Amino acid sequence: MNKKELLLKLGSKVRYERIKKNLSQEELAEIANLNMRSISTIERGVTDVKFTTLTKLAEALGVETTVLIDFKL
Repeated sequence: MNKKELLLKLGSKVRYERIKKNLSQEELAEIANLNMRSISTIERGVTDVKFTTLTKLAEALGVETTVLIDFKL
């Protein structure tokens, strides 16, 4: 799997978990202390995600970090 595919899969997982929690991108951004544009670019697989951002997202979504990087959708 190449880098682009990994980023797309990560973005899909973030989107899936966000929707499962019935959160908008704006709400997730506020809870995770990130900006909405960051959430959008992550979900679209456009940007690399730092580990600290990944942990903020996991915490905001109420899941373990490993859930976001388990690509068996």
